[in-house]
Amino acid sequence: MWFSKSTKQTQKIDAAQVLHSIMASGVGLSIEELLQYQTKTSLIDLAANKNLHGRMSGNYLARSKGRGMEFDEVRHYQTGDDIRAIDWRVTARTGKTHTKLFREEIERPVLIATDLSASMLFGSQLLFKSVQAAHLASLVAWHAKGRGDRIGGIVFNNQQHQELKPRSRQAGVLHYLHALTQIHQQSSEQSAGQPPANQMSTTAFEQNCARLRQLARPGSLVYLITDGYLLSKEAIRHLSQISRHCELVVCQITDPLEHHLPESKHRFNVAITDGRQDQQLTLGDKRTADLYQQKAEAMREERQNFISKAGARILTFGADKTLEFQLKNGVSTWTR
Repeated sequence: MWFSKSTKQTQKIDAAQVLHSIMASGVGLSIEELLQYQTKTSLIDLAANKNLHGRMSGNYLARSKGRGMEFDEVRHYQTGDDIRAIDWRVTARTGKTHTKLFREEIERPVLIATDLSASMLFGSQLLFKSVQAAHLASLVAWHAKGRGDRIGGIVFNNQQHQELKPRSRQAGVLHYLHALTQIHQQSSEQSAGQPPANQMSTTAFEQNCARLRQLARPGSLVYLITDGYLLSKEAIRHLSQISRHCELVVCQITDPLEHHLPESKHRFNVAITDGRQDQQLTLGDKRTADLYQQKAEAMREERQNFISKAGARILTFGADKTLEFQLKNGVSTWTR
């Protein structure tokens, strides 16, 4: 994907107000803007999406029924049932003894892999994709903490990574948030003059997928937050292995300029670059805009097919609007 060297700034006042409301600059990353997601956990639901095999099924609800925290159903009392589970209200109403059944609740590790590579350090309107990725990781982490899960994962860029083993309570979340801010700062310092994607960065992405595979124990809920530009066959192989025993969700972060060119009433040329090569595009030309959109759509479909082959669920978020707006207005749906 080619990016404009000088993207036209639109609606500056509105963008500034939105950024102020979420305590963000849109380019840098602070711990304060990540802490606010502690109060927004109702926006998402981390309930399990599918049944998995193994002792740690990863469903919260175990397949075997027994005494636990999650109510399952009421049925007629059978010989051998625990009398402490008798539902006296239903028994009194029906005249027949009924007992409550429960499903065991099983603690589940939640692993978040956040990609802060060079291609993520881009945004044409509100936020850098890397900042939106960090916001999403923070929201997932706070929600998982509220459910009593252990939080861990990997934060990485083209050159560094921090691996965080799952930890419970608030300490696990704060540990992850500090890793986000630290790696993001390093990414910003290292990205100057570097192309957003090359063979070394692709290899680094593959290695971090391998690390995530080693970290993910059966039954874990695994989130990979990325723009997908560095996906390769080797990375998909690692992700496919993860999805065999874990619930894998890939969250794609995109920017409007990656889908279509800015509209213009007048034709004029702009310089564009992918970090390695320079060329020019003509804005205001319908044929150029249509061709650009077609190629962008083809690339998007290729990435989506790639991810689907790994057995992952796909969620897409834009960097041009806040997470809260997208989740509340159905722009992005946190489906089960």
